[in-house]
Amino acid sequence: MWDPGPRALFLLLSKISVCCCLFILFLFLSELTGFIATEIVNELYVDDPDKDSGGKIEVTLNISLPNLNCELVGLDIQDEMGRHEVGHIDNSMRIPLNNGDGCRFEGHFSINKVPGNFHVSTHSASAQPQNPDMTHIIHKLSFGDKLQVQNIHGAFNALEGADKLSSNPLASHDYILKIVPTVYEDMSGKQRYSYQYTVANKEYVAYSHTGRIIPAIWFRYDLSPITVKYTERRQPLYRFITSICAIIGGTFTVAGILDSCIFTASEAWKKIQLGKMQ
Repeated sequence: MWDPGPRALFLLLSKISVCCCLFILFLFLSELTGFIATEIVNELYVDDPDKDSGGKIEVTLNISLPNLNCELVGLDIQDEMGRHEVGHIDNSMRIPLNNGDGCRFEGHFSINKVPGNFHVSTHSASAQPQNPDMTHIIHKLSFGDKLQVQNIHGAFNALEGADKLSSNPLASHDYILKIVPTVYEDMSGKQRYSYQYTVANKEYVAYSHTGRIIPAIWFRYDLSPITVKYTERRQPLYRFITSICAIIGGTFTVAGILDSCIFTASEAWKKIQLGKMQ
């Protein structure tokens, strides 16, 4: 039979104290991890976040056309503000592929913040080919600043890896883009402006007024009025201190209750034993 003598009570209370200390340490480390780590809070609102951009959006396009010579590849830009640019060449490169039979087009250009389109075509070529092959792979299509944040999984490069090599060589491709302005604000308050987008696409064979087939790769875009904002935040210091105080106070309160219960049970047991001896 258990005898709740002074030594046994001391060992039991020591075990409870050790358990309480370990429990406090575990909760303290959990709270410390949460305090050090940052969280990303997102919100939606209606506004143009980047008013200092001059109404422009920077675009990065990287696309390979393995069956179309670089001399035939061009970029055309149109929008509802009257812009109509054929054969855009600024900040662009055309890299030959497949011994000159194909081309990789890399371009950096800006578009106005109005509905419009830009397309890869042979429209700017001095002489139109008989059978232009518009099969392609899109490596990158992005808008605005590049965001490299681990906790944000958005559609910033939704067309990456789009493979149309098995399509009809004479088909035109329409990519309909809905561009969503996106803002990322870090702990220092610095903001970066980027754009996510959704995409739908279709293929069709287009004929010119002369009856010839002149395919192209169209990117038709429109802007969403909704802006997505990601804000980097950290738990306030006062909340961390409050949580630690609550952990320590709560643990010692429970430990005190346990100690009181054990002491009361021990005293009651002693009285019972004394009654039996008498």
